Amino acid sequence: QVQLVESGGGLVHAGGSLRLTCVASGLTLSNYAVGWFRQAPGKEREVVVSISGSGGNIYYPDGRFTIARDNSQNTVDLLMNNLKPEDAAVYYCAVSATNFNYMKAPRSPAEIRYWGQGTQVTVSS
Repeated sequence: QVQLVESGGGLVHAGGSLRLTCVASGLTLSNYAVGWFRQAPGKEREVVVSISGSGGNIYYPDGRFTIARDNSQNTVDLLMNNLKPEDAAVYYCAVSATNFNYMKAPRSPAEIRYWGQGTQVTVSS
């Protein structure tokens, strides 16, 4: 049984930084494309940053966010800098299916097979 458990969410002031961690069980993250998505109220779920299974491709539409995968711990972190009030959302750890292109970093929720329960990030102005 696959489980993805996020932690590290909370309240941060605008301009601050936050680190989210996702601990995986039931699968080995290094064999999969993984990513972080977010969803704000009334908006669609969107990718924040993702990395291919190979580790060679990273998709980061916003340079304030980076991803770090620790294969020894089977975790993947989201590092967020210079946070803005519009970054407030529920952040989700996400893992693609086994047959997802190993060289590709997922960009859409449709490319995700497993989801964490999400962790809330609130940014005060």
